[in-house]
Amino acid sequence: MKCNEIREMMPDMASGLMEVTPEVSGHLAGCGACAAKLEEFKQTMALLDEWQSPEPSPYFDVRLQARLREEMAKPQVTWLAWFRRPALAAALTVLIAVGVGLFFTKNSATRYNDSQFARVEPQTPSGPGTAVSDLQALEKNHDLYSDFDLLDDLQVQHDVVENP
Repeated sequence: MKCNEIREMMPDMASGLMEVTPEVSGHLAGCGACAAKLEEFKQTMALLDEWQSPEPSPYFDVRLQARLREEMAKPQVTWLAWFRRPALAAALTVLIAVGVGLFFTKNSATRYNDSQFARVEPQTPSGPGTAVSDLQALEKNHDLYSDFDLLDDLQVQHDVVENP
């Protein structure tokens, strides 16, 4: 037999619920670790057999009956009392959810709504060739300039088709 199988049977052998078979005694004779573990189990079981549980107080039954009478005399809790606590918790949860929702919608509206911010137009007209006028021209013709990238891609594809 293997040590793991013997260790599983040790509590029963130590308490006397199971007899030691010749196969087990042969393993215990050859394995000092298992024999020592079985001896420790036997000592533990002997100590548990000697142990005496303390007797309850002679007034234990009287006190228990008095406590039971007190509990039975308490007013019964109505269904409204059970309903009140979960209802308050649910209402508080809804209020918190609404508050958080309003916070984030108001916050996102102020963050991403461009209509609230007035565009600042330059007070003085800038002359042609200045950096400001170049940026204004780029802004006005943004769609036109973005199409130039598409034309470049078409030219590259056309070149690949003609020169494989």
